[in-house]
Amino acid sequence: MENRKKIIFIVDDNKSNLTVGSEALSGQYTVFTLDSGARMLKMLEKLVPDLILLDVEMPEMNGYEALEHIKRDSRFEQIPVIFLTALSSTETELRGLSLGAVDYIIKPFSPPLLHKRIELHLKLVDYSHNLEQMVEEKIKEVVELRNTVIKTTAELVECRDQNTGNHIERTQLYLKLLIEAMKKYSVYAREASYLDTDLVLQSSQLHDVGKISIRDSILLKPEKLTAEEFAEMQKHTTFGEKIISQMKENTIDSNFLEYARILALSHHEKWDGSGYPHGLEKNDVPLLGRIMAIADVYDALVTIRPYKQALPHSDAVEIIESGRGTHFDPILVDLFLEIHTEFEKVSTGYR
Repeated sequence: MENRKKIIFIVDDNKSNLTVGSEALSGQYTVFTLDSGARMLKMLEKLVPDLILLDVEMPEMNGYEALEHIKRDSRFEQIPVIFLTALSSTETELRGLSLGAVDYIIKPFSPPLLHKRIELHLKLVDYSHNLEQMVEEKIKEVVELRNTVIKTTAELVECRDQNTGNHIERTQLYLKLLIEAMKKYSVYAREASYLDTDLVLQSSQLHDVGKISIRDSILLKPEKLTAEEFAEMQKHTTFGEKIISQMKENTIDSNFLEYARILALSHHEKWDGSGYPHGLEKNDVPLLGRIMAIADVYDALVTIRPYKQALPHSDAVEIIESGRGTHFDPILVDLFLEIHTEFEKVSTGYR
């Protein structure tokens, strides 16, 4: 808890009321007395109080109008405001509460009662802040746990498939480049606006999770796969979807897992329908799958594998460009060609 005195504004056009209020509260609080709503608003630009005692009946700007100004400004809208007024009708009180006042004290007030009301509302503010902090810390813990589980699972896959060292980290960076470029150049602007980039990047770590289900004799084979072995390898997409779907059933926050499911299932689909596992074509292939296809293939081309040498960046660019409209979404290929040098920086950095 902070040790400083809480700051209270008393706003009233009656100097006698300001004096009485200040004398009653100055021992426990730092009190500023202001004789108009306009002066209060000007003072707020310099100092934000912990609570405001606001008179209702004031010339030029009454208390209701002053409160409306406070609540319209996000910097001040959470400051508790207590009305001080000689008006005692139900209609008057309801109006103030509906505008956002937290309490109503009838003048002339009792100093002990005023102290208790202020103490109560300041405690409520502290309780609310503490509760918000606890919730934020708990959310942070859950997110960190989720990220740890994802990263550990992804590393488990990568440890089994030793041919693809740092593939997950690199494809994350390629995905980030493509999604940021989509938003910058308004490519698939509507669809891109719905993407939570951070969640997509986190979930992309699971795009090859289905490889856990592929036996070592295929996954770790240094030579080119036979047709039968390749057919088995293709199943990592549907295995991945199944694994992630089971994870979704056991969690409430499933947005990132839905991204992961889409990526796992669709990153080997092709624009012309010749991909797998479902032979989807064109825009039937989810946008995330079409983006990941470029990131995944580029990384495969420029990295060394037991069965091939790493290709130069320029060759990889030519191959992706030649797959425009067949393997890859032509619009995304055009985007890739705009930013391909950024891909080269990533691949070179890891090399």
